[in-house]
Amino acid sequence: MDEKLNLVRGILRETGGCVVAFSGGVDSAVVTALAREVLGDRVLAVTGDSESLPAREREDAVRVAAYTGARHRFIRTKELSDGRYAGNPPNRCFYCKDELYSRLFEIAREEGLPAVVDGQNADDALDYRPGSEAARRHAVRSPLKEAGLSKAEVREIARAREIPIWDKPASPCLASRFPYGTPITAELLDRVDTAEIFVRSLGFRDVRVRARGGSATVEVEPGSVARLLEPVLASRVAEALQDMGFADVRIDPEGFRSGKLNDGITDGESVNR
Repeated sequence: MDEKLNLVRGILRETGGCVVAFSGGVDSAVVTALAREVLGDRVLAVTGDSESLPAREREDAVRVAAYTGARHRFIRTKELSDGRYAGNPPNRCFYCKDELYSRLFEIAREEGLPAVVDGQNADDALDYRPGSEAARRHAVRSPLKEAGLSKAEVREIARAREIPIWDKPASPCLASRFPYGTPITAELLDRVDTAEIFVRSLGFRDVRVRARGGSATVEVEPGSVARLLEPVLASRVAEALQDMGFADVRIDPEGFRSGKLNDGITDGESVNR
């Protein structure tokens, strides 16, 4: 672990200054904290904000960036205005990241920072992730991946540094809740976000509300499925989500599994998690 950490520090020091693609998740938080450690004020964390970003992610981004001590800003991204993204093809994430990285390099030039880095880790190569192709095309550095750090190792580093979200579940963009080919709109994204906030408020930690047509399938962590299936609670969830505009509501008996909507996709890299 120490050897890998030193590799990450070396990569960051080598940049001479960087903009961090900062989602507010544990991976980008660790990169930002280490960059601040070795580069001081020559680090700027930037979060892309749009209808696709879950509401709680904005709050976490502010809180975690402040914890690292790095400068932080939001930029408004407009992926929904790109039909290639809004049409929700399997490589949707590429178009989102392509815009984001273009904007980050513009900011890096304005700030006099030579590089843009992201929070990809070594495990990310195991799933279907078209956003990684955008990172390669823009020459974005991925220090955690380059150093061979797994997600579990990144969490351990975050825990040791007392980064407050060290055990936070992954939270990909809201567009990932829809099957490929389902057009994405701001209204649909808001409906899914509102539904997940409600289910989470009932004490569930890892929540996905998958929307297909007018229906919703609710996934929670496997160990909590039995509780969600209790008749009174299940009825409460169904009624609330129907009031939000879902025609019918189903609880997935398998529970949440990352990459479920990527089943059957075998080449490239992942978006629907």
